[in-house]
Amino acid sequence: MASAELQGKYQKLAQEYSKLRAQNQVLKKGVVDEQANSAALKEQLKMKDQSLRKLQQEMDSLTFRNLQLAKRVELLQDELALSEPRGKKNKKSGESSSQLSQEQKSVFDEDLQKKIEENERLHIQFFEADEQHKHVEAELRSRLATLEMEAAQHQAVVDGLTRKYMETIEKLQNDKAKLEVKSQTLEKEAKECRLRTEECQLQLKNLHEDLSGRLEESLSIITEKVPFNDTKYSQYNALNVPLHNRRHQLKMRDIAGQALAFVQDLVTALLNFHTYTEQRIQIFPIDSAIDTISPLNQKFSQYLHENASYVRPLEEGMLHLFESITEDTVTVLETTVKLKTFSEHLTSYICFLRKILPYQLKSLEEECESSLCTSALRARNLELSQDMKKMTAVFEKLQTYIGLLALPSTEPDGLLRTNYGSVLTNVGAALHGFHDVMKDISKHYNQKATIEHELPTATQKLITTNDCILSSVAALTNGAGKIASFFSNNVDYFIASLSYGPKAASDFISPLSAECMLQYKKKAAAYMKALRKPLVESVPYEEALANRRVLLSSTESREGLAQQVQQSLEKISKLEQEKEHWMLEAQLAKIKLEKENQRIADKLRSTSSGQGLGLAQENATRVNAAGREEASAKAVPEPTHSTSLIGILTRTSDNELPDVESREDLIKNHYMARIVELTSQLQLADSKSVHFYAECRALSKRLALAEKSKEALTEEMKVAGQSISRLQDELTTTKRSYEDQLSMMSDHLCSMNETLSKQREEIDTLKMSSKGNSKKNKSR
Repeated sequence: MASAELQGKYQKLAQEYSKLRAQNQVLKKGVVDEQANSAALKEQLKMKDQSLRKLQQEMDSLTFRNLQLAKRVELLQDELALSEPRGKKNKKSGESSSQLSQEQKSVFDEDLQKKIEENERLHIQFFEADEQHKHVEAELRSRLATLEMEAAQHQAVVDGLTRKYMETIEKLQNDKAKLEVKSQTLEKEAKECRLRTEECQLQLKNLHEDLSGRLEESLSIITEKVPFNDTKYSQYNALNVPLHNRRHQLKMRDIAGQALAFVQDLVTALLNFHTYTEQRIQIFPIDSAIDTISPLNQKFSQYLHENASYVRPLEEGMLHLFESITEDTVTVLETTVKLKTFSEHLTSYICFLRKILPYQLKSLEEECESSLCTSALRARNLELSQDMKKMTAVFEKLQTYIGLLALPSTEPDGLLRTNYGSVLTNVGAALHGFHDVMKDISKHYNQKATIEHELPTATQKLITTNDCILSSVAALTNGAGKIASFFSNNVDYFIASLSYGPKAASDFISPLSAECMLQYKKKAAAYMKALRKPLVESVPYEEALANRRVLLSSTESREGLAQQVQQSLEKISKLEQEKEHWMLEAQLAKIKLEKENQRIADKLRSTSSGQGLGLAQENATRVNAAGREEASAKAVPEPTHSTSLIGILTRTSDNELPDVESREDLIKNHYMARIVELTSQLQLADSKSVHFYAECRALSKRLALAEKSKEALTEEMKVAGQSISRLQDELTTTKRSYEDQLSMMSDHLCSMNETLSKQREEIDTLKMSSKGNSKKNKSR
């Protein structure tokens, strides 16, 4: 009953734990979604800021232009006022000049009216844009407030989960204490059973002596008369441990280390190539910062952004293969199980290349259809399309041969041993083909970049991106050449090392026999090591049990820490990938900022020169223009200030330019502080959940071990009871046999006594008859 209740409690706790784990996953997903939403809101805010800056610059230029036109109109009006009294005096002589002045005045009035209307329209547009910006800002503030409320709710849910975890931990600790008490009682019972079994064994010792003598005699007969030669059959010989060749293992590990270094260089070059290709799509033939790129290029960019998840596993698979080759193992194709993992990672990367190949070809066709594309550039694009197809085909060919080499470690009949050499030779040829394709791609892309740099519309961003792509293609070419030459130099050693195996054996029969052989090798090495070590003093049984509990708890905590370290390493790798991506984005943004600063400086120079011309005209008509300047100064609005969470926005006249850099720094600092705060909260929640999960996992393992020990003790009790009953049965049978033998002996003795009595009677009768005969003879 108690065990059933405990099982019911454990089932309930397991269900609650699964529910809490699911809720934790939902909360994590919600936090990730909120982070994505905040990033999208940041992008929207950046776009709105850019549009507002453009409108402010246009407004400043228009106000400056309007001031110039107003001054010009004032000058014309002054000239007209001076010419009117002269015209009255010389009415007859100046009729023609007055007509001309009136025509000019009407033309100027019409021009002035058009400028005034245009100024009003621009003022209306600026006011509407300002209102729209304020509306968007209010929406973003409300959305930020809702997100903060949701984050607080999520934190409350996390706190509730922590309280539930603590309650479950207390319950499990109580159950653990109860189980420990029960286990101690069971151990006492087991000790009593052992004492009883020892007594029974002492009773059976006499019977075993006779059987041991017969067993030794039979074993000597078997060893002398029935020998077994395991090298006669290949199935059995494959299980024999071969001679240890340390030089061969060190050579294979050195070769694997060199291959790992080459693969790491190749992976880095592939990552750079795909990343810079994605950046090039964003800026050519259409710059995404100015206009929207085509849906095809958007999809292609999205796929290229996922390149790290397909390229990084190649390095990891090669690292696992390198770590599996140690000094103590036997390295042949049947034992390199990790080669199958590397082959699977290569297959996933080839699927990625097949997925992006149609988009890449269509993207090159779209560049050819662009108005900026010349005939020479179109020819280079067609050559690159063919090169990309060849590159995918070479990778598929290479994956086919590597998959064949991985078959002997998984399927014994997948590849015959006679074909190993040809497959390795084809791998070397495929690597040389890959090197040739990369040389063609480097050559054609260099020509394409040279033609694009000569175009009048080529931007600095495009030139920089093309240079980065060329450097990554050059690194790919060098890496492919190094791998091809390295494999060609060692292919003969690979083919010769395939015969390394058990003595007088043709090959390993199957991966299972190779695995068994490795296990036997480890056991033999451990046995030889144990023979060399001096015997240590034995530990008492009670102390060993106590040490076992401590060891189990330490191993569980070590497993939990190892799992946490593995998770942190995965997070670090993801953060490194994101760091590389954002570093490239920062470089492009820096180039863009330099161009924008240069453009603003040019505009400021042009405005300063325009102001110099205006001052020269003011000196000519200083008295009449003073009143106009005062009226225009009164008409200019005072600077307005708007305070908010994202900084202080200030709009002034054309004489006071807005401090763009300080405002951008305020916005950047605010959002960076907010992001740091949210990430710290997220990391704290992750660490707490991992800590609680590790504690619950350790407690569940301890409970499972206690249950296992309980079951083992019950099984031992059952076995001891069965052995006791068996011994009792044997004793009863031996007693019966002895009683039967005694009864038979008593019967035999009775029969012998009867025969003796009969013989005595016969002897007596013979004596009597002999006496009677002697008396008769005497009487005669």
